[in-house]
Order: sequence, then C-alpha cells, then structure tokens
Amino acid sequence: MPVLSPSSSFFVFTCFFIVFFVTINSPCCLAIKANVKRRPRQISVNYYAKSCPQVEQHISSITSQQFKEAPVSAPATIRLFFHDCFIEGCDASILIATKPGSKLLAEKDAEENKDLRREGFDTITRAKTLVESKCPGIVSCADILAIAARDFIHLAGGPYYQVKKGRWDGKISMASRVPYNLPHANSTVDQLIKLFSSKGLSVQDLVVLSGAHTIGFAHCNNFLQRLYNYKGTKQADPSIDPRLVKALKMSCPQAGGNVDIVAPFDVTTPFVFDHAYYANLQSKLGLLASDQGLFLDPRTKPIVQSLGQDKAKFFQAFSAAMDKMGSIGVKRGRRHGEKRKVCSMHM
Repeated sequence: MPVLSPSSSFFVFTCFFIVFFVTINSPCCLAIKANVKRRPRQISVNYYAKSCPQVEQHISSITSQQFKEAPVSAPATIRLFFHDCFIEGCDASILIATKPGSKLLAEKDAEENKDLRREGFDTITRAKTLVESKCPGIVSCADILAIAARDFIHLAGGPYYQVKKGRWDGKISMASRVPYNLPHANSTVDQLIKLFSSKGLSVQDLVVLSGAHTIGFAHCNNFLQRLYNYKGTKQADPSIDPRLVKALKMSCPQAGGNVDIVAPFDVTTPFVFDHAYYANLQSKLGLLASDQGLFLDPRTKPIVQSLGQDKAKFFQAFSAAMDKMGSIGVKRGRRHGEKRKVCSMHM
C-alpha cells in the first residue's frame, strides 16, 4: 500500500522501537484454418514448464542472496510489485527508466515513487540478468517481479504460494498516471475502498493486502502531521498510542529532521512477515493514518480483528489476495506487450 546495508540511523531507530515496546509466450500467429489469429495463452503456474523450467529456481538464487546481504530488499521488492500492479497493471512498467532529456517522466520518477528503494530494482535487475543467460528472450520482467515478491514474502516468514506466469511487459510507463492510482499515507477508508474496487479488489482484499505492512518502513514525512498537527489541531492524532507518538517525535522532529530517517510499519516484529500488523492496529500502533483507519471504520474493523487472531487465516487470505492482485491488467501477446531484455528499457 503504503525498504547496501541500511544506514546507522535506520538501525538505531528500529532497535529503539523493539526495545521500547518489547513487544506470466509465444507471439500471436495466424492459424492455418480460416486465417484467424490465435489468442495468447492465459497466465498459469506452468507457463514456462517447457520454455524455461528452472525459472523460479534461478530467481530464488538471487532473492535468497539479496535477503542475506540486504534484508531491506524484501519490503522494497514487495512494495515495487504493489506499485507496479496498481498503475498500468502487473506489467513491470514501474521498472522503465525515463529517457535522457525527455520531459515525459516514467512511473518510477513520479513523486509518489521517489522513495522506492534501489534494492528492489537491483534485485530484479540481477534476477533478469541471470534468467536471460539461461532462457534468453523467454521470461518477462513482469513475471520476474511477481516471483521475486513471493520469494521475499516467504523468506521473511510469510506464506509460500504458487505464482501464475505468462505476463508480458507493458509498453506504457507514465508518471502522470501514478498519483490517482496509488493509496496514500493519509487516504481515508472510503478512498481506499474506491481505489481498490477500481482494480477489481474487494474490501477484504484491501485489509488483507494492507497486511504487507507487517514488514517495511516509511519516511517521517508520511506521518508527520499525525504527530504534530492532526487535521489542523496542532495536536497529535488521538488514535495513536501516546508512547508511540513520543518515540516517533524523538526521531522525526517537526522541522529540520534527517529526511533519510524511517520508522517501521510494525513496531513489534518489523523484520518478520506475520500477522502482528493487525494486533498493532488494535493497540493504536498503526504508523500511517491509512493503516490505523482500517481499525476505526466499522466496514473493515471486523476483518482486522479476525486476521489479528489467526496467522494461518491471514496467510491463506494473503496468498489468495496476491494471486488476485497479480492478475490486474495483465498484458498478453505482442499487440499489447513486449518481452524486454533489459527491464529498464523498452524493446
């Protein structure tokens, strides 16, 4: 919704919280009969069974190494996948670089994407390089991103689920389409429900996918108003535990603070993919207004409570929701997509 080694401030800040709370290819072709175009194959788990049978193992070798060398690669890549799917669909358009000298910015250069961490992009670049060396011109960047996100979820302690493959890479990447297609740190539940619905996702999907905030971090500017001037009151948001307000203020001053400072979404188990995010919301420990609002709204509160009580239920629901989100706006065939050799450059 709303991450090579992290800076010292990153570790100091995170440790403080832990102590403080203790708690988807073949091209369309003409059929011989009737000269009718054959539709591209649908996405499926076994899409590369013959063309690149070891694709998931190749990607896994990269994600495993990245997770050991730079754990922040996990939330960074998961967030990258979310941001990709919500703009043009799951088509790796988030990976395209703006052409030098162009006034038309690509998605990744939109203001809302400026804090996407490079570790996520680096992971996909490394995985694509390896996969291309084994199966040249076969596997899309979009599929690599989807698989890598799943890998990191599992590596961090979350569920392992099958990823459908056969996506083609998108041909469009425009920064101007980003602002109204992404949730924001201060989005209301009404706004979130409307946005998710526009992507074919339900209210339950909204709450379940928000659970990805069980790992990851946010910069101070995403929650500063909650600390110092909530809705113009010059007071802290009353829906935040006072202890959390105090802790956040120590690292995020109202003005003049270090712009690189981040805070964990989950102050209790920030590096583990579990269901603690939901328990935190019930304890007024949600970092973003958009997170905490899920427990305050009667339409979403029961879902928060249910997921907070049962990790297995959350994992099952999250796997299903990721499969659903991973099918948003999927491109198939040369008419609508491409297979990039370099993920940051169109063919």
